[in-house]
Amino acid sequence: MIEFRSVTKRFGDGTVAIEDFSLVVPSRRTTVLVGSSGSGKTTLLRMINRMIDPTSGGIEIDGEDTSTLEPVKLRRRIGYVMQNSGLLPHLKVIDNIATVPILNGVKRALAREQALELLDTVGLDRSLAERYPNQLSGGQQQRVGVARGLAADPNILLMDEPFGAVDPIVRDELQRELIRLQRELGKTVVFVTHDIDEAFLLGDQVVILETGGRVAQVGSPSEIMQSPANEFVASFIGTERGKRALSIRRTARGRVLVDGAGRTAGVLVDEPATTGHDVDSAANSGADSVAQVTVAQDLGADATTGAVLDAAAGPSNEPSGLLAAEPIVR
Repeated sequence: MIEFRSVTKRFGDGTVAIEDFSLVVPSRRTTVLVGSSGSGKTTLLRMINRMIDPTSGGIEIDGEDTSTLEPVKLRRRIGYVMQNSGLLPHLKVIDNIATVPILNGVKRALAREQALELLDTVGLDRSLAERYPNQLSGGQQQRVGVARGLAADPNILLMDEPFGAVDPIVRDELQRELIRLQRELGKTVVFVTHDIDEAFLLGDQVVILETGGRVAQVGSPSEIMQSPANEFVASFIGTERGKRALSIRRTARGRVLVDGAGRTAGVLVDEPATTGHDVDSAANSGADSVAQVTVAQDLGADATTGAVLDAAAGPSNEPSGLLAAEPIVR
């Protein structure tokens, strides 16, 4: 578990990047810090491994104050994945992955053997091991970056907008790969993004930040979507623009979901929903390239309030929108 306790960060020019920030990051879950530029999300991430030290307040990992730990040793036990992979251009893929274990005292032969196994883990062919980073595609480089972040088998994995520099198709593949890895490995992941859809897809816990690292809302995607804390959150997640309010439209091919602007957001499938707000994961439909979704009826006090819908196979089958209580358009 990671705990921020009243953390503040002031830089030398007087800029207050973070002010009185407190948060508990649960173990073996993915916590996503999301906000616009200047919200302090990357600063918070880098405080965990002491790339940046707070001006006041403290950070604990499993009850241990990080300020008492030697920074380099701390960083070597925490995985770190950055936006542009950060691979060393003069080293082959296998040696990039093996770097931290070797620094930690693992023999080179064993570290390279483990690096090959990590290529399997992140879905890359072992034939890539002897290539240099500039011989890989952007998506392959990012996968190698994830493998390197996992190389020392850390309990904590920090990810600073790791998929922000790749095209949308590759980004979708990498997101789904991370979901698979997290299900298999169960790391404590802290993920930074400015994309609320990515946050809802990947996060068990989502932290929406305002300028200065002020917490606007913390919760699961379901909780945030169904009950935005204030106007800022509602605007940030798209509720005010009708992005999250979905209604049903019948077409010649079946039922589709449309958002407040009339754009197709998904295809309704006939699978039965599970209890409560649980939602079935669904694959992409081929022809329309829109996600299939399943309705899970709201069983609360007001059963007419609609349904929660899932358009992506996230870690907790979290929703992508709320079904509006509107008549079906025929």
